[in-house]
Amino acid sequence: MTGRLHSRRRARVAPRLPSGGLFERLLDPIDVLSEAIYSVLVLLTFTLAVRITSGASAGPVTEGYVLEFAIAALGAILAWGLIDGVMYVLLELFQRSERYQFIAQIKHAEDDQAGRTVIADELDYVLDPIISDAERQLLYQSILSHLRQSQPSPPRISLRREDFMGALGSIIVAVVSVIPSLLPLILLRHNFELAIRVSNLVSALVLFLAGYRWGIYTDSNPWLSGLLLVIVAALMVAIAIPLGG
Repeated sequence: MTGRLHSRRRARVAPRLPSGGLFERLLDPIDVLSEAIYSVLVLLTFTLAVRITSGASAGPVTEGYVLEFAIAALGAILAWGLIDGVMYVLLELFQRSERYQFIAQIKHAEDDQAGRTVIADELDYVLDPIISDAERQLLYQSILSHLRQSQPSPPRISLRREDFMGALGSIIVAVVSVIPSLLPLILLRHNFELAIRVSNLVSALVLFLAGYRWGIYTDSNPWLSGLLLVIVAALMVAIAIPLGG
């Protein structure tokens, strides 16, 4: 979750994906991809763990058990989405307070240099690879002059429509991203081994597509991004299962 605290803050200054789809209207693209990836990883820990435990148990696995497992996995993902939705709302409240503190630090800076330092702490990671130090200082001075004249309202604990839409988006993405992996468990429940294998294969494909889309969004090699995500996800799940994750 802490990783998303960092990525969400930086996603605000990134361009949106050009597709203009439903998810991108509810959440930042990085939030959409992160939510989908985490949800599929959670499901993979379920399917791989149950395959290990069922192999060690005596007797065949019934269709009813497979169906109950699919429903339980969906419930766990829904719970994850609800928790992440609540965290989304809280983070939005925290970020509005953070923005107010940012402006307050600028307005109470001892001199222009101190004010530019505050701005640099927020923007250097974006602008340093793009423009020279002299150009950044001119830009920061312009921002400083503008913000010193602003009169921001003190932050209040008030929710906005966008907060609820983002929370709803978190829940929808969490559930929708695992539906393709849950379908084999339902359609092939008469053959447990086949259902689990197909479900895991579909999960790997969803992860690859998420990595591919991430590569497009970041202007990196989408094929390499997709393959790398699948490999990293496999390692993470392999570590999580023995630890009880």
